[in-house]
Amino acid sequence: MENCKVIAITNQKGGVGKTTTTVNLGAGLANDGYRVLLIDADPQGSLTVSLGIRNPDDLDVSLATVMDAVINDEDLIEGAGILHHKEGMDLLPSNIELSGMETGLFNIMSREYVLKNYISTVRKNYDYILIDCMPSLGMMTINALVAAGSVIIPSQPSFLSAKGLDLLLRSVSKVKRSINPGLTVDGILLTMVDSRTNNARDVIESLRNGIGRNIRVYETEIPHSVRAAECSLTGESIFVHDRNGKVAAAYAELTKEVESIERATKNRSGHDWVR
Repeated sequence: MENCKVIAITNQKGGVGKTTTTVNLGAGLANDGYRVLLIDADPQGSLTVSLGIRNPDDLDVSLATVMDAVINDEDLIEGAGILHHKEGMDLLPSNIELSGMETGLFNIMSREYVLKNYISTVRKNYDYILIDCMPSLGMMTINALVAAGSVIIPSQPSFLSAKGLDLLLRSVSKVKRSINPGLTVDGILLTMVDSRTNNARDVIESLRNGIGRNIRVYETEIPHSVRAAECSLTGESIFVHDRNGKVAAAYAELTKEVESIERATKNRSGHDWVR
């Protein structure tokens, strides 16, 4: 039976906390004893830099390299390009070469399945694989949605961010209907929350009472904090950088929510299999 959970962390809007969430959820899961792989699917390499790789363009092997090998049916050394982070999680890094890869994907057969085919070679080694998506709905993001079993959508509690959710949810629905029928939305994660403002409170209430009737909005809300932004400079998670802070507490709660959802899903699947 397949035990690896593949989650795409995505939103076509930039600056909503996708990379921060990928790092800290990954670290939280690793802290709890899970084997975790983080995949940087953004040519900007924000996840790679956030985990301490200061010059991603100098790397010999990256996500673009292994996807190119998949396209050309070349043999890959197991674990090629995967780096180990001191906090117990693995990273498949990205760099500017991924921009060329995305453009090239339009000209090959089965272009939506390249990342999925790569992940199939490594997923046996992990309990969770988290894909940090680029801020667009381009071919790399489609590859991530096809490879994933579920989606987490970070979103700021602002009018424009909330408005953009409709487009993203339609894209997820389209991939589900046409390519990946098992794809689900695990939930919408509210990030950079400043609960002191009326605007944030109004947007959160609207989301929970609107979209929240059909799609989970995580109980956990990630507060706005300068300390969270500092983590990318130190190459570590919030659990190391500010372990007693409010953001670390929030990401610890999110980790528990994600684990709880996965346990419930497996229990339902087990009952269905028995029947």
